[in-house]
Amino acid sequence: MTAIAYEQAPPLTVSQWLNARQDLSLESLRGSIVVLHAFQMLCPGCVSHGIPQAKAIHAAFPPDKVRVIGLHTVFEHHAAMGPVSLEAFVHEYRLGFPIAIDTPADNGPIPVTMQAYRLQGTPSLILIDRAGHIRLHHFGQLDDLRAGAAIGQLLAEQSG
Repeated sequence: MTAIAYEQAPPLTVSQWLNARQDLSLESLRGSIVVLHAFQMLCPGCVSHGIPQAKAIHAAFPPDKVRVIGLHTVFEHHAAMGPVSLEAFVHEYRLGFPIAIDTPADNGPIPVTMQAYRLQGTPSLILIDRAGHIRLHHFGQLDDLRAGAAIGQLLAEQSG
């Protein structure tokens, strides 16, 4: 049986963390499946589907096995979506998982982590396996059943 080579997930370049006791890194989360949910608080698809899905995944899976990380990655309406507004949004939507604020880029409107992951926009869902490899990279609305099945498949794989 031939092993499949998966792309290593780039590091998160974060300007600030919300809902985290300390800064997180993908390296510190090795051994867990990471569900990276890229969103903007003014994105209709994020508010109607992506954020509820991330909350549901966070509630459905044991936190020692599946870690949900929100990535607030702002590529438009920069002035309206600063950290103070995001803190209020996180409180109002009762987001209990860590939220990374993507670092603005020096070379244009697309933030650093968004560029590193080649995100097309928001919402985007990225599944990272226990070894730190990207196993699913999806832009737009992803069916809840498909997301759950993909996470279940990763949970069923042997670690190591």
